[in-house]
Amino acid sequence: MFFGLMEPFSFLYERAFRIEQATREHETLERTLSQEGVTVRRLIHLAIEVGARHPEFLEKVRARVPSIVRYFGPRSMVDRARSALRRNLDRFDDETLFNILLLRPSVRLARHPGVRAILPTVELDTPLANLCFLRDQQALTANGYVLGRMSKPQRREEPALTGALLRTWGADIVTEVRAPGTFEGGDFLPMGEFALLGTGDRTNADAVRQILAAPVGFDEIAVVHQPSHPAIPGDHPDPMINMHLDTYLNIPGEGLAVGCAPLLDRARTEVFRRTARGRLLRERRTVSLREFLERKRFRILEITTLEQMSYASNFLCLADRRILAVDVAAEVDRVLSSLGAASAADPHRYGPLLALARKERGTLRAHRDFFPGKRSVRDAGVASIPLTLLEITGGYGGAHCMTCAVRRDPPPNG
Repeated sequence: MFFGLMEPFSFLYERAFRIEQATREHETLERTLSQEGVTVRRLIHLAIEVGARHPEFLEKVRARVPSIVRYFGPRSMVDRARSALRRNLDRFDDETLFNILLLRPSVRLARHPGVRAILPTVELDTPLANLCFLRDQQALTANGYVLGRMSKPQRREEPALTGALLRTWGADIVTEVRAPGTFEGGDFLPMGEFALLGTGDRTNADAVRQILAAPVGFDEIAVVHQPSHPAIPGDHPDPMINMHLDTYLNIPGEGLAVGCAPLLDRARTEVFRRTARGRLLRERRTVSLREFLERKRFRILEITTLEQMSYASNFLCLADRRILAVDVAAEVDRVLSSLGAASAADPHRYGPLLALARKERGTLRAHRDFFPGKRSVRDAGVASIPLTLLEITGGYGGAHCMTCAVRRDPPPNG
């Protein structure tokens, strides 16, 4: 993430943040999950385990290193450096190989007068600065993983890393989205016998077709089209406001949904049901996401736009009606500050949204009704563990975005 902070906008961050504090927040997230009985692994630890169990995997990574680490400069210096890299590959341990995949370094060499007077400049080819958000590279369906293909070039290399590790580790892979399809895991919500699949800026129609044709294990899939927020002018929408389905909808328990009202009302939803021949066939009628959820007898716990932008719906459901959520009350001022800066730069695009968010903050404060401590949430019997994630959410994600589910069901013996 350090390199993403050098240019937050290009690395898809919401804002700059304090990386030391963000690291502590991430550790708190891990610790809290562990205390709740969740087995937590960092990706690098999984990589080390895979390397120890499957030496052939490390050899495949070593074979890729010369195509990643490139050298530039005088021919003789480049030839020497390339030769040394090949000789040294066997000395690179699993953590070194992981960091090469993570950072994608190359070296530019310049000769200076004198003995061994060389100026090596290390350049990184789009380091994977968003890899802490492990929800998006894949999605766990009823039958195994769908490996994604990221929409933005900044993140395109991430699924190659996570997918190779999961596959070698022994995870079931249902399908892998191929170009020109793009699919990100934040657009997928499994809900028992059916699932929701978002489509829009991050997951495109070609990926939807590939996933509907794959044996994902659901008899019904509702394809939800990314809505534009009514406070953003139609001639200049901003898909980052609700980039994934999980940024404005999530499930805290059986028969319950947390969602942002104006987005639920505007999200066009196409329902596909499995026929006797095994194909998913589209229903004729298109409905709103709200109507679909109500048809499924879900009780909707509404959140405001400001709460939605403050990662309210980006929670983790640990058990039925027990969630680990971002402390929205601590988050709103940061979000409003970022929105204020955006409005100052482009008042036509963000002015009405800023006015709405400020009004909502006043109402929420007056009633002390911020998510997850909202009265409606408590009345629905949802217990919450609020986490302060003020810094790390600057990367544009909450607790849900930061985790990749490996297994949802408890082991057979409890």
